[in-house]
Amino acid sequence: MSYFLKNSSKLFTFCLLILFGSIQTIQAQNQYELNQGWKCTPIKSIKENGATISNPSFSLSAWKPAVVPGTVLTTQLANKEIPDPFYGMNNEKIPDIYNTGRDYYTYWFAKDFKEVKPNDDTQVWLKFRGINYSCEVFLNGKKVNEKLIEGMFLRQAFNITKFLSNDGNNRLAVIVYPPDHVGNANGGQGGDGTIAKNVGLQYTAGWDWIRPIRDRNTGIWDKVFIEKTGKVNLKDPHVITIVPEKRLPEGIQKPAIIKASADLENTSEQSINGTLVYSIDGSKYTQKVSLAPKSTKTVTLADITLKNPRLWWPAGYGKQELYDTKFEFIVNEKVSDKEEVKVGVREIQSNWNSHTLSRQIYVNGQKVFIKGGNWIISDAMLRFSKERYDAEIRFHRDMNLNLIRIWGGALVERPEFYEACDKYGLLVFQDFWMSGDCNGRWTDPMKKEDQWTRRKYPDNHALFLESAADMIKMVRNYASLAIWCGGNEITPPEDILVPLRDEILPKLDGTRWFVDYSNSDAMSYNSIGGNGDGPYGIQPLKVFWEQRTFPFNSEVGSVGTGDLESLKRFIPEANLKVPYHNSNEKPDSVWTYHTYTGVGYNEFIDPYGKAKDIKDFGLKAQLVNYDQYRGLIEGFSAHSWDWYTGVIIWKTQNPWTAMRGQMYDYYLDPNACLYGLRSGSELVHIMANPIDGMLMMVNNDFKAYRNLMLVAKAYDTKGKEKEITKVFTYIDATSIKKILSVKNILDEIGAEDGSFLSLQLLDENQKVVSDNFYWYPNQKGIYSGLQNLPTANDLKISAKKLSNGKVEVTLLNPHSKTIAFFNRVSLVDASSKERILPVFYSDNYVSVLPNSEKKIIIENVPENAKAQVSLEGWNVPLMYVEIK
Repeated sequence: MSYFLKNSSKLFTFCLLILFGSIQTIQAQNQYELNQGWKCTPIKSIKENGATISNPSFSLSAWKPAVVPGTVLTTQLANKEIPDPFYGMNNEKIPDIYNTGRDYYTYWFAKDFKEVKPNDDTQVWLKFRGINYSCEVFLNGKKVNEKLIEGMFLRQAFNITKFLSNDGNNRLAVIVYPPDHVGNANGGQGGDGTIAKNVGLQYTAGWDWIRPIRDRNTGIWDKVFIEKTGKVNLKDPHVITIVPEKRLPEGIQKPAIIKASADLENTSEQSINGTLVYSIDGSKYTQKVSLAPKSTKTVTLADITLKNPRLWWPAGYGKQELYDTKFEFIVNEKVSDKEEVKVGVREIQSNWNSHTLSRQIYVNGQKVFIKGGNWIISDAMLRFSKERYDAEIRFHRDMNLNLIRIWGGALVERPEFYEACDKYGLLVFQDFWMSGDCNGRWTDPMKKEDQWTRRKYPDNHALFLESAADMIKMVRNYASLAIWCGGNEITPPEDILVPLRDEILPKLDGTRWFVDYSNSDAMSYNSIGGNGDGPYGIQPLKVFWEQRTFPFNSEVGSVGTGDLESLKRFIPEANLKVPYHNSNEKPDSVWTYHTYTGVGYNEFIDPYGKAKDIKDFGLKAQLVNYDQYRGLIEGFSAHSWDWYTGVIIWKTQNPWTAMRGQMYDYYLDPNACLYGLRSGSELVHIMANPIDGMLMMVNNDFKAYRNLMLVAKAYDTKGKEKEITKVFTYIDATSIKKILSVKNILDEIGAEDGSFLSLQLLDENQKVVSDNFYWYPNQKGIYSGLQNLPTANDLKISAKKLSNGKVEVTLLNPHSKTIAFFNRVSLVDASSKERILPVFYSDNYVSVLPNSEKKIIIENVPENAKAQVSLEGWNVPLMYVEIK
């Protein structure tokens, strides 16, 4: 699959796998996936109808290989018919559907598969988890669907038993039509807005953080399954967990209540009597059921008491315990159908904080300060995989975040996303498919239609509600799902909002907080005007500390440009030059195309010395990145439970090769944003107010810390140390504590060349609880000392394998004066010296004080990789070391 990358050697096979999606068959006894051997052709190249095409005797020899799950563009890319749209200006070379017409991207997809028509009671089902936008389905010369299937967010299941061939040779043919309204990608947010007339994705017409997806993601974009059941099909199992009272993660737990139900579909012409069986924690619970012919019935078991439950907690607070549970329907001592569900036992609640004037979230009775990230979609061209989801959610866990918000211009995320959030402890704030931009909140000259018209989007309100109900059923069992939201910055139209809020959600879920839109006063009272979000873009750190914003801020963000190695992956060499963005000079067009918004960036980079070249720019950008996101989350944390109950960063990832708001790039290479945020988001954290120098402790944990030692040291840029304090201290649960101001000391030490501040909290075993390291400019705001920092030639690095997939790196600075400043550790290919991705670092961009050492753990190291560890810092020359 090397066509996706400019150089296939840049990443190992594992990364290619996660970029293109796994091709492994689902390991389930009664279900398998159709994900190989598909073929396709554009509608304009063929005159035959679906009945003819789906006949196994019809030749597909002229058809091309297709990517399913996938889109027309992913198939064209796989067949080298288009260049990689994420590289350089290649996207401009691909025809846009608005100009070509819908037929250009209307395609037939066909798949031959083996399945003999059963001669017993077995029923065979064809299941689609997502097709964009409408389609017709044929099997072995017969049309399967009675009417046109419409809507990107509707799962479809067809009983194909009668359509199967006796000899087991079957031909499936699907014609997929693009969205009805493709929208003019005119540069507006969602283009001209008409993309929102569909019940589908809005970003595909372009936004300020992405360029248009030329086929608007037309295709069989999600998984296709064949499932076998008996006469009774068990569908949409539902598990609710109730955890009364306030809990702690440790110790013996009081009982929890489990409520279990499932839909049972009788496919036969006769009444059927059977038993619904639910298994959890080694016990079985049953309910006798009688099903009328050709009917579907929701069956609820009696409440189950689960003794001493293993509870699920958000990341950082406790374990993410999951129970393997199973639903079965038994007829005459035989299993007609079964479904397995992983269950996290937890209860999520919310209430109104009358002091902050915002909602606050509780998990298992404990108040949680929300530190979240906004998420668009894993891949803008819908190339999803379990492996990529796992890596991205792990990055969010590693940033010490506890929530991800799914933005409303995308989709209800896939089960594999939610599985990863359950695994890593990330709560999820899930928007439905609305946006203030497309759906008419504001006047907008880029939009084709006026606000009153756009306010009625989408065209088909019944389809929206049907799709919402189906998506609720798909993801409602995941422990991580915490909040439903009507839309991004706007409510749905009233005839969607009311039944969604008052009927559908209570009936199908009823356990989560529903907020009508993402910056609603019901979530975060807007007492200061504006739209309820922001600020966006790079900010002086005092903004985050001193300027009060919205008390549960759903979008506040900054910059995210990667370093040189990241930039090289998508910017052609001719365009790899230092960007500028001021009144006199515009940045390179490729940078602008990839959403570089350098307004203010230079103002923050130049105090480190104007960038000499693109590599120097990339390094200095990381200093800015680290400082921005640490400062952002520290500023909000400093006012937790006083000004704020939560903050969600806009945004923490990019679904393509953009430079706006990302903690790691599209290729899963983290930049310094991730580690600055990781530092500032520690559960128990020591920090310094950048305005008045006040040292503060923040404790977001449920327990108090009674025996901590604070060690604070200042250094001048020549390495001279001054101990500020070394004192025992404590902090109560979910609280903030001010200690002392170090401003005068830092001003004195750093007046001429700037200074450093090292802060540590140690527990009673002298283990580091929090470690924070600041660098400060001189009194003129210039980092003159950093610009002349002596080279740390004596820094030693070693790497040893701890276990399969895990390497420990030790950085030792034996020098008595020089600080080894801002070092990036990377796992690299021994031959190419390029980074192996994705791997996970326990910390990075670290500074090593004189006569001290730092240890970094690298995880997810490929077993077959010929790897080395590289190190390069501000004043540390590039070096490589073998892994022992």
